[in-house]
Amino acid sequence: MFQRFYSLALNTFIETVRQPIYGVILLATAAMLILNVSLAAFTLDDDDSLLLDLGLSTLMLSGLFLSAFSAAGVLSREIENKTVLTVISKPISRPIFILGKFAGLTAALAVAFYISMLVFILAQRHGVLQNTSDPWDVPVLVFGLGSVLLSLFGAAYCNYFYGRDFPTTLVAFVLPLLSGGVLAVAKFDEHWDVIPFASNFVGGQVIIAVYLVWLMAIVTAAVALAASTRFGQLMTLVICTAVLGIGLVSDSAFGRHEATSILAAGAYRAFPNMGPFWVVDGLRAGTEQTAVPWQYVGLTSAYAALLVVGTLGIAIAAFQRREVG
Repeated sequence: MFQRFYSLALNTFIETVRQPIYGVILLATAAMLILNVSLAAFTLDDDDSLLLDLGLSTLMLSGLFLSAFSAAGVLSREIENKTVLTVISKPISRPIFILGKFAGLTAALAVAFYISMLVFILAQRHGVLQNTSDPWDVPVLVFGLGSVLLSLFGAAYCNYFYGRDFPTTLVAFVLPLLSGGVLAVAKFDEHWDVIPFASNFVGGQVIIAVYLVWLMAIVTAAVALAASTRFGQLMTLVICTAVLGIGLVSDSAFGRHEATSILAAGAYRAFPNMGPFWVVDGLRAGTEQTAVPWQYVGLTSAYAALLVVGTLGIAIAAFQRREVG
């Protein structure tokens, strides 16, 4: 059974990465993270704080679209085309099928978030140019942009001469090259002077904030998979957007009225509360006063796991009764 689960998860991961929309969203996310450096300059104060807010918001939206479109691509489209019959006609139970799909989808989201996080780290390291006379952070441009351009060239070369799949090959190149680029940037300041490793990088609190946003994306992916058992791509996106949007304002919209309104109490319990995953409101560049404690990270991770288990239970129940023949 484990071998079938692993094979299904691996095939789902490869299928997700090969989807054109996966690469498009990943490139759009990277471009937006870079553009945020310029957008954050249009403030009177707290440019770096706005850059942090914009970066985490970009990652949240990227997780939403990746979850919805990828889940619809690996499940609802298979159901509509009846290709799912070739899998479940073998001795693979429907619960294992759903769990394998979710595992592959989660792995694809982890890869996308890791690459986006590297770009986010470089953008935070570069910082906002408050004046036109401020110098560019040349090591970030050389190692960061150079890694991406080299990856694009390598993927295009392998695609043209060897027929390799371009999105998958691009991800395979970007992962090691961009990781190496970030490590190289960590040894230099903007003037190419050697500095203690990562002394000019963002604090660990920002990485924790990115991790919590990734947990939010994983919960959204479970919701998308459950919706994909019954609906198509567009409706899946609508449901995920509604669940994420309502979940983010659940505390303020329903929680404060829980004791006085039955409807508010019901809505507060019906929708998953996404508020615990969004810590940017209390985080300001990782200062000691606003540090996210590890106990909070552990409890939030456990909360995300419970949400995923419950949502996958709904997905399995919905898929068990779905006619696919």
